[in-house]
Amino acid sequence: MSVLEMRRVSRTYGLGAAEVHALNEIDLMVDAGAMVAVMGPSGSGKSTLLTIAGSLEDPSSGEVRVCGQDMTRLSRNAKARLRRRSIGYVFQDFNLLPGLTAAENVALPLELDGVPARKARAAGLQTLEELGLAERAASFPDQLSGGERQRVAIARAVVGERQLLLADEPSGALDSVNGEAVMRLIHAACKRGVAAVVVTHDAQLASWADRVVFLRDGRVTDQTLPVPGPESLLTRGSGQ
Repeated sequence: MSVLEMRRVSRTYGLGAAEVHALNEIDLMVDAGAMVAVMGPSGSGKSTLLTIAGSLEDPSSGEVRVCGQDMTRLSRNAKARLRRRSIGYVFQDFNLLPGLTAAENVALPLELDGVPARKARAAGLQTLEELGLAERAASFPDQLSGGERQRVAIARAVVGERQLLLADEPSGALDSVNGEAVMRLIHAACKRGVAAVVVTHDAQLASWADRVVFLRDGRVTDQTLPVPGPESLLTRGSGQ
């Protein structure tokens, strides 16, 4: 089942001589359980693709479906509800709220969607435990390392019944060891059935994906299977 479908999606900014084609008739489908890495030079449209995939921005033309729903036909409130329930975001700068603990940051999307505070907090704690952060649940963001803050951000993105994970350079602020750890966590979420789109400039990290999409000047120039990374080599070697 395709969690994300983008068909002939274009996004244009400006008019006349100032017109910029950020995306030009993009086709992209991501199934449940799959991770797609998006690579390309600066200005190629990678971040625009993510914001449109997550309904934070509308395309100028084309069709975007998330979890079977046509995003261009939904009201603003319906889009916001779908984002809260089904879409998780991981940003390079984490975007954690400094006045909330790790557990409170993770539980916040559920509480905003009307889940009772106790139930939301329990789900947040469980997700933090799955990511090895149970002992840091009561810590505030400024008490956490960069790697820990990024794991909290991932926990917030996958808590509850999220089906689509969108990550914009999620390892950009981390060293290579923590960058690999982040990709491993996203890969683990995909194993649970989450569909993921990850923008990265690092070919080594892209090797964790099932497919790599290359953008240039707003167009898909190539799609390829990556060179097997550590996890895929391990999986293939075990016969799974």
